[in-house]
Amino acid sequence: MTRATTRLDLHDIQRGVLSPRPTPYAATYLLLRIDDPADGRQFMRRAAEVVTPAADETHPLGDTSVSVAVTHHGLRALGVPQQSLDTFAWEFRQGMAARAAALGDTGDSAPEHWEPPLGSPDVHVALTVVAPDSDRLDAAIERARPAYAALPGVTAIWRQDCHATADETEPFGYRDGISHPAVEGSGIPGSNPLEAPLRPGEFVVGYPDELGGTQHVQPEVLGRNGSYVAFRKLHQRVAAFRRYLTEHAATPDEEALLAAKFMGRWRSGAPLALSPHRDDPVLGGDPHRRNAFGYAEDPTGYVTPGGSHIRRANPRDADVAGEPRLHRMIRRGTVYGPPLPDGVLDDDGVDRGIMFAFVGAHLGRQFEFVQSEWINDGVFFGADGARDPIAGRHRPEHDAYTIPRRPVRRRLHGLPQFVVTRGGEYGFMPGLRALRWLADLPG
Repeated sequence: MTRATTRLDLHDIQRGVLSPRPTPYAATYLLLRIDDPADGRQFMRRAAEVVTPAADETHPLGDTSVSVAVTHHGLRALGVPQQSLDTFAWEFRQGMAARAAALGDTGDSAPEHWEPPLGSPDVHVALTVVAPDSDRLDAAIERARPAYAALPGVTAIWRQDCHATADETEPFGYRDGISHPAVEGSGIPGSNPLEAPLRPGEFVVGYPDELGGTQHVQPEVLGRNGSYVAFRKLHQRVAAFRRYLTEHAATPDEEALLAAKFMGRWRSGAPLALSPHRDDPVLGGDPHRRNAFGYAEDPTGYVTPGGSHIRRANPRDADVAGEPRLHRMIRRGTVYGPPLPDGVLDDDGVDRGIMFAFVGAHLGRQFEFVQSEWINDGVFFGADGARDPIAGRHRPEHDAYTIPRRPVRRRLHGLPQFVVTRGGEYGFMPGLRALRWLADLPG
């Protein structure tokens, strides 16, 4: 029996929830602190006029999107009643810094080392602008600036500018932004034609999810058509990554294959599942083919290792503990910092990496589950405590990476920490009606 398609209220949902980022892109993350509740509520009123709705195909900003997310501290600063705050997800109420141990944010990634003010009670609102180029980005920022600039009780406290390189790669050199799930009722196609659309309640509060349940926030106007987000600034140790590859490969071709076995894709974006022996840049550049694959025919990981980054983050049809569709995420990554010049193997001291953003309706079983159980563990596919070779939190007892092959597997040891968390926060992206409800809270 075919289930009925749920209709999404796209006029009320922020475009930043459902729409993939443009290619190429420029982006800015701006964090704000609310010092005066009245000014904060006025900002919500103005933000409702600036935020881009998902349904508006003729918006004057075109492919540009302006999004607003509010933290738990921010909702409190606006005057949301405690009985309403108590209906939000408990991970959201705790905040990302308090969840550090569960997320693997220890050692160099621990909150005490985060970039101020990330993870602090001062972070109340995140304003995100994404555009196809820097000119349209600047225009969108200028359009949004009056929403907060003239309000003395709202202060901009942090900014991170991001960009796409000419070849659309992230700092380690891989093509990024490839995978995007289809959300039922959104009208936006997914990147994998083999993946059935997911129920909208997996990503937007107030709709049925894959289990048939519906997430709620009280009052309904505050939660419906909103989504949870996780923002993370992830510093990438590019020189260390390059050195590890060169030290464990005898030739450039072997180095390229090792990098592909770590990621699950060649650097061009071509997946090992479709091009197991050599890179295929034409395939990597084809958005209609490069994501149309599964892992069911590769159960042992001879082609795509079970511990590779993209297979961990989305096991697709692989036989693993759990149901991958229940842990599916909308993931956005935007690059910050200049690229390390080609061939350089020594750290130049420049901060570079990715601003990672998760979007979904279930912080616990989506973002936190993937981070703790799939990225920082390997039990789900029978690899005990093995961790993601690229993004995992490595410890001496779990610093190895296994590449299945015949006749003898390859076992790599001494994996350094390639990615370090510089900070982050959980937020909630309200629907446009919810922004107006926040604006009308009593003083």
